[in-house]
This record gives sequence, C-alpha cells and structure tokens, in this order.
Amino acid sequence: MEAKAHVTGKSPQGTIFMNFHFAEAAVNQLTNAALDPIGKIPEYKVCAVKLEAA
Repeated sequence: MEAKAHVTGKSPQGTIFMNFHFAEAAVNQLTNAALDPIGKIPEYKVCAVKLEAA
C-alpha cells in the first residue's frame, strides 16, 4: 500500500496512525488477523509497519 504521511508531534514517537473509518481505505485488511482469545475482538490497533521515504 502507498499513502502520503504527515509527520506531526501529536502522536508519540514510534507510532503511526491511519484512519480506518472509511470503507474505501480498507486499512483493517492490512492489520494483524489475531483475535482476543476471550472476547474474539480483532486486534486492529496493534501491528507492525514499515515506513519508507518515496
């Protein structure tokens, strides 16, 4: 996936945020498929990413 990144001081260093509200973004398809063993809730908020300059 390619996306534009905007670097700010709003998020802690070492974290990346991408909006997953809109269906056309489909960011949830890129996240970890792990489920919480008790609640069976998808682990959408934690996954590894690699950020590269274009």
